[in-house]
Amino acid sequence: MSNNLTQKEYTPEELKAAFIKLYGGDESAVRLYSSPARINIIGEHIDYNGGKVFPASINRYLYIAIRKRSDTKILYNDIRFPGSYEFDVNQTFVYDKANDYANYLNGILQQLKERGCAFDCGFEILMASNIPAGGGISSSSALECGFAYAVIDTFGFKLDRVEIAKLGQMSEHNFMNVKCGIMDQFIIATGKKNYAGLLDCNTLEYEYVPLELGDYRFVVMNTNKVRKLADSKYNERRGQCEEALALLQKGGVKIAALCELSPADWNNYSSLVSDPILNKRARHCIAENQRVIDAASVLKAGDLSKLGQLLNASHKSLKEDYEVTGIELDTLAETAQKQEGCLGARMTGAGFGGCAIALVHKDKLDAFIENVQTAYEAAIGYKAGFFVCETGDGVAKLN
Repeated sequence: MSNNLTQKEYTPEELKAAFIKLYGGDESAVRLYSSPARINIIGEHIDYNGGKVFPASINRYLYIAIRKRSDTKILYNDIRFPGSYEFDVNQTFVYDKANDYANYLNGILQQLKERGCAFDCGFEILMASNIPAGGGISSSSALECGFAYAVIDTFGFKLDRVEIAKLGQMSEHNFMNVKCGIMDQFIIATGKKNYAGLLDCNTLEYEYVPLELGDYRFVVMNTNKVRKLADSKYNERRGQCEEALALLQKGGVKIAALCELSPADWNNYSSLVSDPILNKRARHCIAENQRVIDAASVLKAGDLSKLGQLLNASHKSLKEDYEVTGIELDTLAETAQKQEGCLGARMTGAGFGGCAIALVHKDKLDAFIENVQTAYEAAIGYKAGFFVCETGDGVAKLN
């Protein structure tokens, strides 16, 4: 999964042909599945703080071909990655750094086994992803949820889309030791073309909000800076939020998550969090949660200009209060914000590299990309990647 957005795009048909070339056998028994990337329109670093988020699945996909075997072997291969991984369906799966991306898949299998799902045979997998890895549009969650959906459907396990999202999250927590929220997995499992999902991460209640952008498009801007979520300061930020929450609770504020507070509540209680770093972290979470609520409202009202203003405010908060942007993301977002035809821009994803998004008029796309690229390369020393995206469906069976 290269970071280069100009890499060859694989189609499901090409994947199926490659599957038969690799494994041989019966083509009619091969099942094909797709799993999308996602953008988070707004609501960053609050899914693990009980906040609301506003993501959409987009039309860049990871494709999975799967076929049952007559023995108990499991075989994993990927068109972009060299090497093959072999396991047995009856083994207990544990994390092993040497297994690379196979850990994400084995984590799902172990979660399924712990839920009582029994495999009557093994299977073989070939994958091809058109999603840039480490780019902040959730390639790992697409891998987890797409694989989970493919296996569940192939073996007839009775688990719905929300359960698939939970499987992905629990695999990250218990197998990969990344204490992620559920937003990425949730929108990839439940996404719907032409809609964004307004998700309450505390209750998992969600609603679909029409994503009607008219003459505007989202542009994903990839820093091309390699960032691995598990190696970033993600867990540190999460710990800081937990510390801030504990101080509020100790001060008598009866909440279970930071985002239960409104900005007005925070004005009343912020003095309880005297450490300036923890105070900034909490302030971001509470303000960002309100921006999500506002974004859904203005989108329902068709006010794209106000949505753009909220995107800009979100980036500023992520830069100054949550401190997860860095020069690459700041250069992209702040240059984008100055361009003609751009209503707003912000980082998306965990930060520390990865991607930013911008809401840009369709007639200004070429000039926008050229201008931002020129500024980025001058400041950073190498090129960013750009693509224009539309909404897409969540995990799906293709044949």
